Amino acid sequence: MSALIGAGRAAILISMLALLGHASAAATIASSIGEDPVVLAAGDIAQCPGPGAALTAHLLAGLTGIVLAVGDLAYERGSLDEFDHCYEPTWGAYKARTFPVPGNHEYETPNAAGYFAYWGDRAGPVGKGYYSVDLGTWHLIALNSNLESTAALEQENWLRNDLAASPARCVLAFWHHTVFSSGYNGQIPATLPLYRVLYEGGASVLITGHDHHYERFQPLAPNGIVDETHGIRIFVVGTGGAKRYPALFSQPASEVRSWGTWGILKIVLHPASYHWEFIPAERSHFSDAGDGRCVERETGASSKTPRSGEAFERP
Repeated sequence: MSALIGAGRAAILISMLALLGHASAAATIASSIGEDPVVLAAGDIAQCPGPGAALTAHLLAGLTGIVLAVGDLAYERGSLDEFDHCYEPTWGAYKARTFPVPGNHEYETPNAAGYFAYWGDRAGPVGKGYYSVDLGTWHLIALNSNLESTAALEQENWLRNDLAASPARCVLAFWHHTVFSSGYNGQIPATLPLYRVLYEGGASVLITGHDHHYERFQPLAPNGIVDETHGIRIFVVGTGGAKRYPALFSQPASEVRSWGTWGILKIVLHPASYHWEFIPAERSHFSDAGDGRCVERETGASSKTPRSGEAFERP
């Protein structure tokens, strides 16, 4: 395959096949050319006027891979006009290879109507905003951390069933609000039920935004205790282009954090492991890169007896 179309074109083809739902074909091509799928993630993106979104969009122009847009995509209210005039000229160039989730600013417009109108089918069912896709040996789950009450419980049940049905070796989830963070918003208890289901289902990676900095945690159980065997590694990537603010409060198990630059998190999805790299959009002395292994999981893992690390009070 690589001899026929070249590695660069093959990487683009992998991305497009995955986006069109042909995950098995994408995985076959990736295997044949020795390349693994890539995701490129950030949230808190297009705040006009301001240069941040244009700078991070410039990074995307030079990178192949699936884009994960991790909420608060068009400031200040997530209106369709703000998507059209602020998000579209920057990150909108990569809409065809983007999987989005909504943030709290999207819900400043009632029912996140601007968000769902802009993204259409790519956002999942209107009013719900959660969905999943397969990419290589990985299962990617997009979740809506804005939902409350009955809608939140419906999403939680959907997630449990989705995890139980997936035979994928590795799971990556993304939503907007922080579970753990050293930033202004810190820990948001309403996210813990979803985190518990992910933990029980053997997820390996969670990407969030909301706080406008970059941070990486050790693998954690839902009670915040380090769990190198079953814990989920959290990345806070609120560095997509909106106004930055500092991570003032040092949380336990926080390994790395920086609020000095906009940038994108790149993760290469290997068959049983992953490699991460934070790519700054400006000249910066900050860097972060490393490797992790996927949590061992089984089909139906989310229905098992809860692990001891998941104990916490439901908010």
